[in-house]
Amino acid sequence: MKHFPTPNEAMRLAVQSSMMLAEANMVIAMRMMGMGGLWRVTSGENDRMVREKTDAAMASGAAMTRAMLAGHSPAKIALAGIKPVRAKTRANTARLAKRGLGAPTK
Repeated sequence: MKHFPTPNEAMRLAVQSSMMLAEANMVIAMRMMGMGGLWRVTSGENDRMVREKTDAAMASGAAMTRAMLAGHSPAKIALAGIKPVRAKTRANTARLAKRGLGAPTK
């Protein structure tokens, strides 16, 4: 097993991690504004928020386990773990951004 990431792996890991963190911050901000009545969110947004975290964590752990058992490098294992989380943050950012400013909706 390789222990050091290739430059390509290191760059991909840095970019994917950064994008996931930026998107997560945007989602948190929009959901907080929704809780304060400033952003249009559905009444089930808080339940969705909790459920998604569990689902994403399970998918991430499973993806990392598969990558590890396949003998991938630590960087590829980390990338496999970020992928399902990043899919959720990307989708949530797009979905919540479409809703926009305003009172919550049903």
